[in-house]
Amino acid sequence: MDEEAAAAQSLLFSQVHFVIVQSQSLKVSEAATLTKLLVDNGAQAHSLPGPNGRISLGEITHIISATSDFIEYDDATDALKSVVKPDWVTASVAKGRLANPRSYSPDPRLFFSGLVLCCADIPEGDKDAIMGGVLATGGLYSSSVTKLVTHIVAMTMDHEKCQTVLKKDLKCKIVLPHWFDDCLRIGKRLDEDPYTLPNPDIVHMKPGDPFLETKRIDLQGASSVQPRELPKFLDCQRPNTRRVDVLDGKKVMLCNDLDIGSHLRGTIEELVNYSGGTVTNTVHRADMLICQYRESAEYRTASRARKEVGNLAWLYYLITYNSWISPMKRLLYYPVSKRGLPGFDRFRISLSNYNGEARVYLENLAIAAGGAFTKTMKEDNTHLITAHQHSDKCAAAREWNINMVNHLWLEESYAKWQIQTLSNPRYTYFPPRTNLSDVVGQTQIDRHAVENHFFAPGTVEESEGSEGRRLNAKALEQHDQGTGPRGSSQDLVPDRTRPSGSTPTAPGSKHMNGPVRTPAANRIVVHGRENITPSTTSSRGAKDRAAAKLHDQAADIALYEKEKKRTGGVIFGGRRRTSEDAVSNGSRKRSVSKDGGTAQEEYGRDRKRPKTNKLPPPAMRLLLTGYKGWEKNGKKEAEDKSRLRDLGVLVTQDPTTCTHLASPSIVRTKKFVCALARAPMILSTEFIDDCLAKDEWRDPEDYVLHDSAGEQRMGFKLSEAVSRAKTHRGHLLRGMPIYCTETVKGGFDVYKSIIEANGGKCLLYKGRAGSNAASRAGVEEEDTDAMDTDEPEYLYLISGHMPVEKALWPKFRQLVQGTKKLPRIVCTDWLLNSALRQELHWDEVYELKEGAISNDQ
Repeated sequence: MDEEAAAAQSLLFSQVHFVIVQSQSLKVSEAATLTKLLVDNGAQAHSLPGPNGRISLGEITHIISATSDFIEYDDATDALKSVVKPDWVTASVAKGRLANPRSYSPDPRLFFSGLVLCCADIPEGDKDAIMGGVLATGGLYSSSVTKLVTHIVAMTMDHEKCQTVLKKDLKCKIVLPHWFDDCLRIGKRLDEDPYTLPNPDIVHMKPGDPFLETKRIDLQGASSVQPRELPKFLDCQRPNTRRVDVLDGKKVMLCNDLDIGSHLRGTIEELVNYSGGTVTNTVHRADMLICQYRESAEYRTASRARKEVGNLAWLYYLITYNSWISPMKRLLYYPVSKRGLPGFDRFRISLSNYNGEARVYLENLAIAAGGAFTKTMKEDNTHLITAHQHSDKCAAAREWNINMVNHLWLEESYAKWQIQTLSNPRYTYFPPRTNLSDVVGQTQIDRHAVENHFFAPGTVEESEGSEGRRLNAKALEQHDQGTGPRGSSQDLVPDRTRPSGSTPTAPGSKHMNGPVRTPAANRIVVHGRENITPSTTSSRGAKDRAAAKLHDQAADIALYEKEKKRTGGVIFGGRRRTSEDAVSNGSRKRSVSKDGGTAQEEYGRDRKRPKTNKLPPPAMRLLLTGYKGWEKNGKKEAEDKSRLRDLGVLVTQDPTTCTHLASPSIVRTKKFVCALARAPMILSTEFIDDCLAKDEWRDPEDYVLHDSAGEQRMGFKLSEAVSRAKTHRGHLLRGMPIYCTETVKGGFDVYKSIIEANGGKCLLYKGRAGSNAASRAGVEEEDTDAMDTDEPEYLYLISGHMPVEKALWPKFRQLVQGTKKLPRIVCTDWLLNSALRQELHWDEVYELKEGAISNDQ
């Protein structure tokens, strides 16, 4: 039996043909250890990149690299090669079977890669949501605590899994579920510290407390398209300096659009030679093109041939750190457009809460996109990009109604070369106690978007230089041997280099010149365009237009051909479930067993497994307020919510989606007032207690809230208020701009939520110089939609009695002068009572006047 096990173990990697990419994160000694482990278990090693610096992908099945920063990464993924981290090897050996490559991918988009999650005291619904998000972004799930677990999600430290981590001193972080929620909302892996138990900052620290400022050293050299200085460590006159070989075997072309003098060009050429490369004057012979703009002919030629294209900042990085990185990994390592992003010239952008290299990077990115950047913010600014919401600029942006977004909006607009909509919550979300400057610069250029906009498929254009007129025989020979430029040689040869009278033949044609040969089994077409019809006319413009039109229809054609092959044809074939659907439906669950193994790692293995634990849609979406049953007992709260969900009751925190509201009495809380605008059925909290006590669904009609004392105290009938709410349907304050001071008791955000829940528009009023014009514009715009009535109309300011608020009252009255409205400065009771009654209720006691004494004082 032992001999059979040993034989099976030796064949573990029998189907693996691998190459190891060395880097700063994967040293020579570690690479040697991995190679021995793989070869001893049946794998076949392939040589490292040759003199031309490229990996031959023909027979390779796996590329082992700590990062995605190597030249062939995009080609390898296009050719469906598995690119994995070194941990994949050791994990496969430990499990006795090949681990899922996706869980060990260095792809930066799989930001939870390497994370093993275990859940403690959280409801089943939340557990399923977190598990699905982690699996979809490269992580794994474990049902028990093992040495492989990296994160435990829990509400408190009381759970036995958390205590196990403490007793065994495991290297595992215990975090609140809010961390996963915020990471998935932003699409980046955030720092765990503000969410780490037992003392998470998001619970104990106030929103206004200062944030920890971080310095982004990794952005040095990547914050500008124009390098400020040459690499420091190089001295071409001293032979004893350390060897730089990052450009070994590379031919580099410096484009004329760099606009550099002859002296600097000579220095850069010396640096290239010092790093092992050579300088060429023709783009057809080059492996790398260094240029400034995307509009040059050399840029289009090199990009279509899938050569590496970057700017001087990228070249300086390669030489300075002697390490390869893709020019598309950093947005400002890639050539910029002279014209900027279409439509971006309308924007005036300012920054807040970013410092150091991160701030310089975003300033230059806004300019590169074609926008106008201003160091100081005025009312004519259109956008404020901020890392969090606590600064003077943020307060002014709210007052002036300036769009306030995080840096992801700017980065992804530039990367995708399309202005992203502000309705996407990723761009307007700011995690509490998290400084988003920590994740600046992680967005990469979308190469498909760049291709569509700047070098759409077509015949490769020639360089204007005399040496670029045609490819000589030597270049063609190098290309056929795999040492020349990537892509098909037929694509790179201009049409006029063919003999006159010869008929160009498409790659897939049966009538080809020369002997017929069986195509190589592992031939990889990296550019994805096998069948480009050669030109039959001398009109380059017509050819480019036809190629662009065909490219636009390529996706539809490919989908049509795919549908034709399905049973039932195009019309009756139905819709197949996509891989995203497969992940999101919760059926794909991978768990790490106690010995560290993975129970379900491939989707195909458990796709047919029926779902046994999927809950039906909830019969009630319940919002709770004023409930004391779970006070200071997070564990009991989580367990009770899970039990209620099993009974069909989903406890929600969103007043806009709840169908029922439970409260011990009529209370003036934010949840109660906001939810009332949606006319939910209002229950007593006894409904919750009875459902839990009897462990069964109870009829809500038996638990309708009756609070005679509260109704008498507040002067309205709750049933009548609910009836009016059904009529208003959340539009009690529709079209009404209501101003609110910043220091009002209860907080501006509370009253903003109440006003917006009832269809109004809440504006922060600080009486700031220059804000009146913008405020008045909003007033006058609202006036144009108002109907003419004999009754006077009022513009409201919700305020308190503090001296700083009283100083704003004269300015507010001045603001309203000249309009068709009258100013009314009111206390918070006016809004709360109107929202509770669901009618605009007025009483003189609501109006604030100078000299009045507040009941709060």
